[in-house]
Amino acid sequence: MIKAKNRTGLIFFPAYDWEITPSHPERKERLLYTQDQVMEEGVLDIRGIREFKAGLASQEDINRAHFCVPDVASRITPSHNVSAGGCIEAARLVLEGVVDNAFALVRPPGHHAMRVVHGARGFCNINIEAVMIEWIRRHYPRIKKIAIVDTDCHHGDGTQDVYWHDPNVLYISIHQDGRTLYPGSGFPEEFGGPRAQGMTLNVPLPPKTSDAGMLYVMEHVILPVLDEFKPDLVINSAGQDNHYSDPITNMSFTAGGYARLNEMLRPDICVLEGGYSIEAALPYVNTGIILALAGVDYSYVREPDLDPSRIKEDSRVMDYIKRLSEKLLQLWHDRSSMQPPDGPYMERTRSIFYDTDGISETQKEVIRICEDCPGVFRINSHASTGYHILGIHVPWGACDECRDQAQNWFDYPDDYFYAVYLQDMDRDAYTVKVL
Repeated sequence: MIKAKNRTGLIFFPAYDWEITPSHPERKERLLYTQDQVMEEGVLDIRGIREFKAGLASQEDINRAHFCVPDVASRITPSHNVSAGGCIEAARLVLEGVVDNAFALVRPPGHHAMRVVHGARGFCNINIEAVMIEWIRRHYPRIKKIAIVDTDCHHGDGTQDVYWHDPNVLYISIHQDGRTLYPGSGFPEEFGGPRAQGMTLNVPLPPKTSDAGMLYVMEHVILPVLDEFKPDLVINSAGQDNHYSDPITNMSFTAGGYARLNEMLRPDICVLEGGYSIEAALPYVNTGIILALAGVDYSYVREPDLDPSRIKEDSRVMDYIKRLSEKLLQLWHDRSSMQPPDGPYMERTRSIFYDTDGISETQKEVIRICEDCPGVFRINSHASTGYHILGIHVPWGACDECRDQAQNWFDYPDDYFYAVYLQDMDRDAYTVKVL
């Protein structure tokens, strides 16, 4: 019997009762072949690899990460509770020492869901990683610094949004260049909010990047940044649509490349995100990641149609990736020299489109620039559904002045809103006032 070097926990939730449409990439069969592959290869017969059951994320868990409009129950299905609950269970297993690492193989995915949720965008209703992270911070206060490495082919604009102002959560996204793929974001200049400069780091790669380019970035950018940041916990937002066979992207990563990436990264928790090559990629990629997490030889995991010479990137692509890596590492090293803007407040205005549900939203965000804490902020959100709300976020470690500002915003709204939401992280309080 093979024995794993690491104790690895697996949580499967294929959500056979949920899909967008029967022919949609995010459909019922998406994890069927992965489960079959794991069983056929005898992965669960390896000593040290164990399967566990998912739990349920509660409304309170979701409210720590989101302003769901008008409420949580109207924005999700029970499958979303289980998907996020599977991530929470993976975290619990790791943090209680039951396993060394864990992989939540769950759907629906989540990394396009932003802090304000009016509907589904990018196949995502709620951000399952963010729900998990805020559960961790509430129940395991010893975890101070968390790093998320997002390897989905699409930029995780939702996770970036949730942690844009958070100096203790480092979000790194390695993805296909947003000039060529949804959601059209994720560029180096997107570098974090005024009190969290450098805590967002985007690596937009050219189409057709293969293992060589992805792993070069891992070695020369991501690992050095993580070594300097020194997180207490590393999470891989493990989207698999960088695979060369994926039907909705244009990259050339392989199952072996994904396994090697996780061997290098050594994440504490992996969470499945995208990946829509249901038969040709997911069974092999997921098996490779599981074996890499467990410290078991994955060299025999290989796609039947793999021809490395056919998918190898052009030398000019590698030259570009090397120059980009130098630029990003320099940007990271220079982050402390970037000064927050003058004045007590900073504003940003955005237009957001929910492509899955066809909803348009406009946001005006105001953050208090604070020297003593990350700063309280408010989001004035108006959606084409007719809902106009104000969401107020009191961050972890908020100072008294920021708390006073939050209460003033809540008590004296300056516009006609459907409701005002107050999200207080230290006090674990979520208050809604319908006007």
